[in-house]
Parts: sequence; C-alpha cells; structure tokens
Amino acid sequence: MTLGSAASPAVPGRLTDHEARQRLEHERESRLTQLKAIEAAGAGQQAADDLLAAQRASTRRVLKEIDAAFERLADGTYGRCQDCGEAVPAERLEILPYTRHCVGCRRGTA
Repeated sequence: MTLGSAASPAVPGRLTDHEARQRLEHERESRLTQLKAIEAAGAGQQAADDLLAAQRASTRRVLKEIDAAFERLADGTYGRCQDCGEAVPAERLEILPYTRHCVGCRRGTA
C-alpha cells in the first residue's frame, strides 16, 4: 500500500491515511460545489442543455470514484493499482487522489 498510517511517522514518497482522506474530502467538496454551479446554471439555459448534462454526468462520475476511493481507504487497498497490484506513486495520488490505476496501466503500457 502507498499509505502510512496516521499514527506512524511519515515515510518519504507515501501519503498517510490522514493526508489521503484530506485530499479525497477536498476533491469531493470541490466536485459537489461544481455540481451545484452546473445545476444552477442549467436553470433557464435551454440551448446549453447538452453541455450541462455532460458536465453533470462527468461530475457525478467523479463523485462515485471519490466514494469508491474512500471505500478502498477503509478496506486497506487504497494506493494499489487495481490492474497490476503495484503501488500507485504518491505523486499520482496527490494529483488524482481517487485514481484506481498506476500511470502504466492507465495508459495500457504496463
């Protein structure tokens, strides 16, 4: 796993459970705010319905990924690539805290 526990000392190149939880919570709040803005903009904008629907669907999809990441954090599998099983680098988790895959598997090159 690429996480250290919140009680253990920080290990270079790894996120603690607390850091991962904070990043996921921040990402969730950001996406919920984005979803509210999309829904507010949609009230009265008939011409942009398709775009707003796509944005809404995309934001909801990311929220589901964030919820799944919280589940992985709880069951101890957060930070492991779901394809190859290798540790996902902390740098990737910092940028995309809800990712399920390492870069190689995401690109199909692992």
